Amino acid sequence: MSTRATPSPKDLIHTAIWHEVPEPDNPFAARAAYCRGYDVYGAMAGHARWIEMLWLLLRSELPAGPELDVLEALAVALANPGPRDGAVHAAMCGGVGGSTAASSLMAALAVGAGRSGGAREVHDAMAMWRRCGADLDAWRAHHAAAADEPVDVWPEQAHIPGFDPHGVSTPLPVRQLLAALDRLGAGPQTAWLHASVEQARAAAGLPLAMCGVAACVFGDLGFSPDEGEMLYLLLRLPGAAAHALEQKAVGFKQFPFYKLELDPAATPPVPAPLIAEKEAA
Repeated sequence: MSTRATPSPKDLIHTAIWHEVPEPDNPFAARAAYCRGYDVYGAMAGHARWIEMLWLLLRSELPAGPELDVLEALAVALANPGPRDGAVHAAMCGGVGGSTAASSLMAALAVGAGRSGGAREVHDAMAMWRRCGADLDAWRAHHAAAADEPVDVWPEQAHIPGFDPHGVSTPLPVRQLLAALDRLGAGPQTAWLHASVEQARAAAGLPLAMCGVAACVFGDLGFSPDEGEMLYLLLRLPGAAAHALEQKAVGFKQFPFYKLELDPAATPPVPAPLIAEKEAA
């Protein structure tokens, strides 16, 4: 990965990411392709890690520190949010219904893109980190200011981005991941959050969520909120794909449904004639 090529100023496609040299007998086929100057097929394939390729697509140089190991560890943790996650469940619905692969993945992207545990929440949390740093009082002020802003359609449950609005205590996987990333040397934000996770929970009034860990680490790695949002969408797709394929294979009769807990006080009574008909049957 030491040989680099310099793009020609006559290139018609203006990108600093990718450069191709065409075959002499076919201008539509590449004889060589370079990512940030590295020969993808002649040098990277068979030698570079996938995480290095991912990094180079977003950055002009490979890092000299632990950043690649940190990003790879985070990618492992995010790869499969599990069938309880809304994005994965959406892909499973696509799979069991016979949808195409693209449709299942688009369903996962759509459901996993929002501000409730999705990629946009990661974007918002990263913006908060940039503005407030490790100042818990600044977090509260940022949250209060955001709560006063008008919403476009439906008001969402207000909470500091990166924290679980339905949780009570910080889940063990969240604490384990935070500890592992801190141990790898993710950066100062991650180290502070690992040491102060309970203080952060008290300040937010809610426990830290997995998307909050991702936002913190993406910020430490130098990614922008837009890049973090895109990475969060991308890194969670493998699990959605795997569960969609599994459900397509086993069929709808084994599709997992979740028990609905109904509030008796909010459930309208069954009309007496229907009860009589049911008993007679």
